[in-house]
Amino acid sequence: MNILLIEDDIEICQMVKTHLEKYNYEVFYTLSGADGVDMIKKIDPILVVLDLMLPYVSGDRILAEIRAFSDVPVIVVSAKSLTQTKIETLQLGADDYITKPFDLDELLARIEANLKRYKKSIPELNITVGGVVINTASKTVNVAGEEIALTAKEYQILELLMKYPDKVFSKKNLYESIWQEPFAMDNDVINTHISNLRKKLKCEEKIIETVWGLRYKIAKRKL
Repeated sequence: MNILLIEDDIEICQMVKTHLEKYNYEVFYTLSGADGVDMIKKIDPILVVLDLMLPYVSGDRILAEIRAFSDVPVIVVSAKSLTQTKIETLQLGADDYITKPFDLDELLARIEANLKRYKKSIPELNITVGGVVINTASKTVNVAGEEIALTAKEYQILELLMKYPDKVFSKKNLYESIWQEPFAMDNDVINTHISNLRKKLKCEEKIIETVWGLRYKIAKRKL
């Protein structure tokens, strides 16, 4: 579950990242507001934490740009504590507002509360292949009625494969689609994730099939 932090204070970024990753969130951050919108489009986060006082491009402007194309939950953090500032920020499209300095556990609680509200507004969308069911709204996976715990990257790989059953993906295709960076030919990370997925889904070759040349696909017809 990707969370994007747009904050120009590197120490705050690192503290938030360390804390949230204890709760299975994958945290990305950028110190530049100018890069924030591009990162949202790149990593598709489930929530954005946005500092209001950014250099060069203000948080207000970034928020307006986000709302032009996305309804992703946005929690604004700022040293500004005036009630009028909070009201104006919420009117611009923020979902929540926290005043600096903030407690990390309070931030976590605000994140989880906003995600719960957001999920309720998203229609349930299930993709089913054989006995495997993924819900793209809640990002959950069920096998034969049992919920299976996956890492963020494992889920993303499985969702991509299940959206295109019987389509063959090379390691390069999978890596560049999920990690959004160039693939290194000696990179074995995809094989490792596929192996872990098979173990967790308890399916071996039945669901995720290896095609000649270390390529992979969801073998829909074999389920």
